[in-house]
Amino acid sequence: MIFAYYEDRKPIDLYDDFPKVKRRVMVDDYQEGPYLLDPFYLHSVAPTDPRLVRLRELAPDRFYQSEYFRNYYVQTGLAEEIGFIVDVGDDVSVVISAMREHKVFSAREFRDLNALFAFVNACSKRHWKGLISRFADRPAAEGPRLSKLIEQAFQSVGRNLLTPRETEIVEYALKGHSAEATGKVLGIAPGTVRIHRRNIYAKLQISSQGELFSRFISALTELS
Repeated sequence: MIFAYYEDRKPIDLYDDFPKVKRRVMVDDYQEGPYLLDPFYLHSVAPTDPRLVRLRELAPDRFYQSEYFRNYYVQTGLAEEIGFIVDVGDDVSVVISAMREHKVFSAREFRDLNALFAFVNACSKRHWKGLISRFADRPAAEGPRLSKLIEQAFQSVGRNLLTPRETEIVEYALKGHSAEATGKVLGIAPGTVRIHRRNIYAKLQISSQGELFSRFISALTELS
């Protein structure tokens, strides 16, 4: 599977050979909103060095307990995903994903693939030169896409009930950060993060992160 990412635009599917059912999950559903919580997307749209990397190396500390993983990613049925992250110019990133359903890539396999990175990088730059033109019909959101869309989504769902700080807490919770990791990034105590989470649940009249994730995706779908 190959996706292209550019700033705050919806990603473009460059290549996949999934059967119909798998394509719905891997491509169609992904482009409707879950991509915003994908570590590969988050890593690709930030300044980064092109490289081959395992998903688990990019993911936050509670990614595999996050609702993104439980409600979306688990549907892919993957045992592991690794990706060549390539900068093809004009701030466009391409991620060429290698996936396995039954076992993870061994250290030797990863080293062998990594040895091909220079070749993959050169070919990608040549093949997808000018790819930025394909993003022209994809309108940009104002400000950082993830933060802006989360804010818009929860203004819609919560009728402007959440404070800016609570919106930040929602963002980190949905991406899979623990209270400790969130507190470290925001410069507040983990206990304060937990209090904010309880207030968010109370304001939105929900009782779990699963409900929070469902509302997030539903709102994003309406905004897309």
